Amino acid sequence: MTGALAWEPTAQALRSLGHVVAVPDLALVFANEGPFHLAAAARVAEALGEYAMHESVVLIAHSGAGALLPAIAEAVPRTTAAVFVDAELPHAGMTWFDTATTDLGDRLRGLADGGVLPKWSEWFPPEAITELLPDDGQRNAFVATLPRIPLTYFEETAPHVPTWPPGPCAYLRLSAAYTAQAAVALEQGWQVTELPTDHLAIITQPEKVARILSALLHELA
Repeated sequence: MTGALAWEPTAQALRSLGHVVAVPDLALVFANEGPFHLAAAARVAEALGEYAMHESVVLIAHSGAGALLPAIAEAVPRTTAAVFVDAELPHAGMTWFDTATTDLGDRLRGLADGGVLPKWSEWFPPEAITELLPDDGQRNAFVATLPRIPLTYFEETAPHVPTWPPGPCAYLRLSAAYTAQAAVALEQGWQVTELPTDHLAIITQPEKVARILSALLHELA
């Protein structure tokens, strides 16, 4: 799970294209006890405030936040569509561990200290993050805002949301790691677009990502 700062470059690029963009910070959600899906939904609804009461909203999620979108969509009035950007897909009635391979699940459990995982950047060898974010300042700022996620989040059963999906959905695949998710999205009839870059292109190539998202937003509308 990446922090809110990861979205800021693409958010700024989207604003320059005329979109109204909010980037809610979910770090405090994971600093407390669950249920996490409902707490994340309440946090986003609070962050959008009066805007969501009067204007249509398209939810955009990256990475692990994709699994939270059904609960968020239910909590945010006037949600009309959703876009997944190199993101997990919803898994109602299942836990994250139910969706992961045994090897990956065991690896994450092994990384936990006191029931809490280290920052996402520490799930991989140091050179992996350096390759994704070669600029020292950019990398340090990104890592500083990464939340630590409790294992109980990964053990939490995602809620069934009768109103999901709130409207049309789309998927933007950035990295090979999310090929399977993009394939499932295509099977579900979603519009699937690919920008072969890497998982953190929302930071390093925000203009490219924003142009694709802008086109998707117009089509979903």
